[in-house]
Amino acid sequence: MSKRNSLIGLGLVACLFSASAQAQNKSNVDGSSINTITTAVPFLRISPDARSGAMGDAGIAISADANAQYWNIGKMPFNEKNYGLSLTYTPWLKDLVPDIFLAYISGYTKFGENHNQAISASLRYFSLGDINYVDINASPTGTGKPREFSLDLGYSRKLSEVLSAGVSLRYIHSNIASGLAGGSGADYKPGNTAAADVGIYYTKTNEIDEFRKRNFSFGAVISNLGGKMSYSSTRKDFIPINLGLGIAYTSKFDEFNKITFALDVNKLLVPTPLDSSTSGTPAYYYPDKTVVSGVLGSFGDAPGGFNEELREFNFSLGAEYWYQDQFALRAGYYYEDKTKGDRKYFTVGLGVKYNVFTLNGAYIVPSGSGISRNPLSNTLRFTLGFDFNDLTAITTSSSDNAN
Repeated sequence: MSKRNSLIGLGLVACLFSASAQAQNKSNVDGSSINTITTAVPFLRISPDARSGAMGDAGIAISADANAQYWNIGKMPFNEKNYGLSLTYTPWLKDLVPDIFLAYISGYTKFGENHNQAISASLRYFSLGDINYVDINASPTGTGKPREFSLDLGYSRKLSEVLSAGVSLRYIHSNIASGLAGGSGADYKPGNTAAADVGIYYTKTNEIDEFRKRNFSFGAVISNLGGKMSYSSTRKDFIPINLGLGIAYTSKFDEFNKITFALDVNKLLVPTPLDSSTSGTPAYYYPDKTVVSGVLGSFGDAPGGFNEELREFNFSLGAEYWYQDQFALRAGYYYEDKTKGDRKYFTVGLGVKYNVFTLNGAYIVPSGSGISRNPLSNTLRFTLGFDFNDLTAITTSSSDNAN
């Protein structure tokens, strides 16, 4: 295995299992010091969808598709078609290592009176490649094939012509420390837990004339609300419980053209590391809280007070242009404060729709240089989607293409 794989393996495990995070800068009395919130299974917050991935990871309130299973389960009944399937492949951190990837498949079916209800499911699989683990002295401690996955099942329904809600249950398995021996000689065990998403969606369209329309949508979702993840008998970590709010505005200004603008705001509902230092140099530790107290206290527990709490909000801004509902151009921007992870990047993407098939691509524009280069630079996502009203649509479309 390559040296960099070994180093990355060490870094990943250090992030997951270190009992405290140390900072070497000034005391965090005003929330200006680096104090990143880390959780177990962070792959649950990686966008698995090329459409939203090209819009700066904005997806909570844009029009529904099969990937609403990830973004907002409440959107599902507003899908235009009765059945849908989506498959996404994302090489992850490709500027650092060649064999990390995220694969995602999701689907739904609508039923009930006027198809006002939906059942949906998805499978998310994250592979960190093959890793040689080393200790702080660069001595081998084991080899492994870290893998993680989550399996979802959701139900949603319309509450009115403009409002819907849904809930999704999730099983999460994380074997990120496969082959790594602990300090006592015992291997870390795979982590398992369960979680749920709860989402609501509001959408209203105003028709100006035969071709011109205006649509406003709003979405809210709490995702990954569930138990802690444990890899050993001595420590349990929060999973990335998240609150997301989104708005979207779509204008169809003639027969052929329409454009959408979207904004998502997200915040982790987990405890902020606290500063136990009295000497002026921060010494951060994670408070031992229950899930309920961690979620309820997540809006007021930052050691830097209100200023630091504001820095814990992430923003996604995106735009999508469609021509004849066949060709799409997308762009977006993602912002995270420099003290909370410092992920900032522009995204672009394309989409093509033909009959029941849709192909989307997304690209993270390179930023920074040298040691400050964004590790997500050049990330690509590819999504293949199928949407149809009856189960014979795919075979009919395939026959038409063959002829």
